[in-house]
Amino acid sequence: MAQQQQISLPAKLINGGVAGMVGVTCVFPIDLAKTRLQNQRSGQQLYKNMMDCLIKTVKSEGYFGMYRGAAVNLTLVTPEKAIKLAANDFFRHQFSKDGGKLTVLKEMMAGCCAGMCQVIVTTPMEMLKIQLQDAGRLAAQQKVVPSVVATLKMTGTNSAVLSRSYNTSPATQATRVSAIQITRELLRTKGLTGLYRGLGATLMRDIPFSIVYFPLFAHLHQFGQHSCNDLSVPFYWSFMSGCLAGCVAAVAVSPCDVVKTRLQSLKKGANEETYNGVVDCVRRILRKEGPTAFLKGASCRALVIAPLFGIAQVVYFVGVGEILLGYTPYNIYSA
Repeated sequence: MAQQQQISLPAKLINGGVAGMVGVTCVFPIDLAKTRLQNQRSGQQLYKNMMDCLIKTVKSEGYFGMYRGAAVNLTLVTPEKAIKLAANDFFRHQFSKDGGKLTVLKEMMAGCCAGMCQVIVTTPMEMLKIQLQDAGRLAAQQKVVPSVVATLKMTGTNSAVLSRSYNTSPATQATRVSAIQITRELLRTKGLTGLYRGLGATLMRDIPFSIVYFPLFAHLHQFGQHSCNDLSVPFYWSFMSGCLAGCVAAVAVSPCDVVKTRLQSLKKGANEETYNGVVDCVRRILRKEGPTAFLKGASCRALVIAPLFGIAQVVYFVGVGEILLGYTPYNIYSA
């Protein structure tokens, strides 16, 4: 830990950015399936499971249809992951300044602070990504049920740009909307707050996630140390620790992720209602879909988060940023 604390902030930011981009590129199709599974309602299920969703997506939208919204993620995941990892490391250092060992409570507090910091970037990133990811599901829903005219509107807004991308019929082809168009429309109609819709739900998801993930990872990672005198850890142990901790934390906060996804979806399909805040969303989902609805996409989320954070921790502990800045990198493997 002492070695990590001496590493410069630029190196931490580079590590977080590289890890985020590599991880997102690998798991983005699964994340798209997660979003679409979470947004579909009972009785209107287009997809049976993750594989069914991906197969239908490729058939209807082509291979690159699985990467709708990836550009937004790749652009913003660098600051998002960099803030998350660097903030956690910073607060762990602050909480251990007295020279004492970090307690689990202090580790959880550091994770909590990191989760609060990252939502500055996470909320608008997720907001834009969800609109792009879910557009294919809405278009497919209208084709499957041509007799139903979907009510697709932004709450409290008549958006010409957004309507063009979703108001499709079996006889017409949808015009794809870009993240820039959505951003401009939200800023024009709702101001900066439009990009931070669902902020409360994002905090409700990311803070508990960080509270679970970072302490769990730290303790799992310690098990890989060779001895009390040799604190080095093989890179594969960092990867496995990141995967396991990420998987546990992702499943633990999956209900919060469902609520966040529903609240941030501006466009609704046929017979899909809007929600007035977190409490209203939870109440309606419980009443109309039952408790199991809160676990929709949980397996997909675990498959996304596990390798994403496994890769992140490998990059972080190998020290890609240190190498690029000319510092002494961590040993990839210590025999």
